[in-house]
Parts: sequence; structure tokens; C-alpha cells
Amino acid sequence: MGMSGIPWWTTDIGGFYGGDPSSPAFRELVIRWFQYATFCPLFRLHGYRRLTTDASQMMHSGGPNEAWSFGDEAYTIIKDLLFLRERLHSYILEQMQSAHEKGVPPMRPLFFDFPEDDESRRIDDQFLFGSDLLVAPVVTEGARHREVYLPAGTVWSDAWSEQIFDGGRYITAEAPLARIPLYLRADAQLPIRDESVLE
Repeated sequence: MGMSGIPWWTTDIGGFYGGDPSSPAFRELVIRWFQYATFCPLFRLHGYRRLTTDASQMMHSGGPNEAWSFGDEAYTIIKDLLFLRERLHSYILEQMQSAHEKGVPPMRPLFFDFPEDDESRRIDDQFLFGSDLLVAPVVTEGARHREVYLPAGTVWSDAWSEQIFDGGRYITAEAPLARIPLYLRADAQLPIRDESVLE
């Protein structure tokens, strides 16, 4: 969407129509979708959870769809993501300003910033959020790790562990349910981790 000239877009976290907030599979989906949406230009939980075959009733009622509607484990993770989005407020405003003034999409494919890296053109399940943050969403149910490509021409640091990696290679990223793989470019400093809870 951003490459099509529409930088302000999003998805409805959890999908708009359907989903059982008490289902373990749907709860995992909502957590992973929240992780992804934290790094979308617009961040919105929106949808209709109480299914009905009567379309006229759809506009008059709905099931639970608040951040706390998916169980205690999901709420703890979602709450942390809400705080993460808030910690990134200044960075996000910078990206929005750049979109406004220069048309640079806040959310973009790897090849946008790394046009010389042929491999970055093949990656369709990762993206950059601004120039300093690489996001690798988990899109497979039950997955607790995933392969991540780090573009060439710079170094990357794991935003959670601070481990440094040379670019131009694939790595296997740990992705427990509570964590989305995130990588910072070169010496970028963004408040990903909540320092108040670190030892």
C-alpha cells in the first residue's frame, strides 16, 4: 500500500468478521496480529466477534473485542505491545512527517532502503518500519522461531537481545509467543525493550 502512494493504512487486528475470543488458536492469532500491527502506520483493534446469520443484526451487537477479551496471557502480551507502540511515538511521528513531506512510506519492503541487495527483492514476509527497524512477523500457527533475512550493507542488532549480526545473510530468529523478531539497523537506538522491567 505504501509503495502505491497510500502511507496511512492498516488491517483490523484479528480480522473484521469472526473469531472466537475463547479459542486458543484465535488467541494466538490475535497476539501475532497485534505484534504485526504494532508496526503498521495505523494501529487498530477492530472487528465483529459475535457471529450471526442475520446480517441486519450485525450492526446492533457484537462480542467481546477489547484488548483484555482474549485471556490473561494474551492480555499481558497485548498490553506490552500497546506500551511498546507508545514508546515508539516520537519515531513514528518522524516517519509520518517523512511520508507527508517526501512520500516515503513508513512501512515498506526491504528493497526500498536496500536497492543494491538483490535478495531483499525476494523477501515478502518482512518489512522495514522507517529506516531503522526491520520487522519479521510470525505468520505460522505454533511457530516459535522463523528465518529472517538481514539486508547487506550494514550490521543489525537483535532489538531484544542486542546480539549483532552482519547483513547479507539469513538467520534463525527465536520467536516465543510474547516476542516478534525485530532488528535495529547499524547504531540505531529505539526504545523497544521496557527498561523499567529489565534487570
